[in-house]
Amino acid sequence: MEPLTWTGALGPVLNPIFLATAAVLILSALASMVMSLLPTGHVPQGNGTMVARSGTAEWTRRVMLWALWALIALLVIYLATGLLPGIDNKGIIGAVSARFLPVWIALIVTYAVSIAYKRKLGLYGKLFDNPIGMIGFGLVMFWVFTALSVGIFDWIVTHDPLTAVSGMKNKFPGTALRGAEPEDYPYYLLGGDTLARDVFSRMVAGSFVVVRIAPLATLFAFMVGITLGLPAGYVGGRLDIFLSFLANLILAFPVILLFYLLVTPEIVQTGIPSYLALVLFLFPLVFLTVLINSRYFTTPNKRSLILALVLLPLGWLYVSLVSDQETPVSFLPAALDLFNIPGGILVVFVSVVFVNAPTVFRIVRGLVMDIKTRDYVAAAQTRGEGTWYIMLWEILPNARGPLIVDFCLRIGYTTILLGTLGFFGLGLPPDSPDWGTTINAGRKLLSIYPHAAMVPALALLSLVLGLNLMADGLREESLKD
Repeated sequence: MEPLTWTGALGPVLNPIFLATAAVLILSALASMVMSLLPTGHVPQGNGTMVARSGTAEWTRRVMLWALWALIALLVIYLATGLLPGIDNKGIIGAVSARFLPVWIALIVTYAVSIAYKRKLGLYGKLFDNPIGMIGFGLVMFWVFTALSVGIFDWIVTHDPLTAVSGMKNKFPGTALRGAEPEDYPYYLLGGDTLARDVFSRMVAGSFVVVRIAPLATLFAFMVGITLGLPAGYVGGRLDIFLSFLANLILAFPVILLFYLLVTPEIVQTGIPSYLALVLFLFPLVFLTVLINSRYFTTPNKRSLILALVLLPLGWLYVSLVSDQETPVSFLPAALDLFNIPGGILVVFVSVVFVNAPTVFRIVRGLVMDIKTRDYVAAAQTRGEGTWYIMLWEILPNARGPLIVDFCLRIGYTTILLGTLGFFGLGLPPDSPDWGTTINAGRKLLSIYPHAAMVPALALLSLVLGLNLMADGLREESLKD
């Protein structure tokens, strides 16, 4: 079979239009920048005011805007070619778009429901009043839905991301699969890597690795930072000095060096990451316990019931999470162990939590030191509310805006750190499809076969860009409250 073209059957028609539109966009953007440096003419009005004259500069900006929208429309048409019958008619872009059909449907439904009920969804709903936030949200949810499709339903991927196919080493995008059986997908859509594995399938499978680790690790880091940062900022004194010293001690190490120390095999064999997991993973339980106890302290029977319903399943989950037969921390019988996390993923997870928690602690501490001087905190103290009630139910809700923004940004930082660890071959297995490992595997022949490294690099870039744009949108909307 002949290799696939990028744009398929509609390419001969759409490609010239696309190139012409892109040229118009570039030329109009350059002309607009030049026009902005020239003096603008003004027309006097009857009331004595001056109004800027609508001239060449205004028309240049309009042409640039029209060209931009035309380019976006053409990109949508390219993606829509995935609806054409036959892989040859779809082309590489259309075939890739067709594989992502469940993701497109999920995105459309999510946007439709969110926009319809945005006035009832608080800060999340306000995100859909911000174009930048909407774009960032779309990029993030694209990869979230992709990860769910791969991890739960095994959709989208065209080949096993860990299996090499003879004769497909370093093949370019659109190459037909050699010796394909009727049940096999007939093409390597984005080419093959140095070990003859499908780059497209590895990129898609890598999203599940990243989305599975980065948000959860960031959430655990926030649990640690919030649980320690609240009393440090509110109580102060020796407690604040001690906790701040520990946080500064950890932050004094370079991040990459600290990661390297935590994930090297020699350190892993000592059991230090397992002991860290035993301590760090306990903080969500502590946080929920204090949260429920402070809220229902005056109703002991209700408090005990809620604590039992929450802590018993979460405690079992915690014990299953930290107990592993292959580590020094092994105290749960195999019959009661709900799951076993692969050693490499657990080490990376613990390392991310340990590195990010001190930064979150300092952010929470600073917010609490500012908010505790507000009048509503003084009113709660006058009512005789407990210390933890004030911290968790008066101060923390009023610090949610900056914390939500930092949470989104920190997921992006964590994603980059995971990519960096994979690039250096630390933590995760060498055959892992995570984006950092895949970039590292393809960088050696980057000048000859760039697709093996460029595809996961662009995927990593798009996810981090989406998180940053979503954080900017949330920041702007939170400032309007």
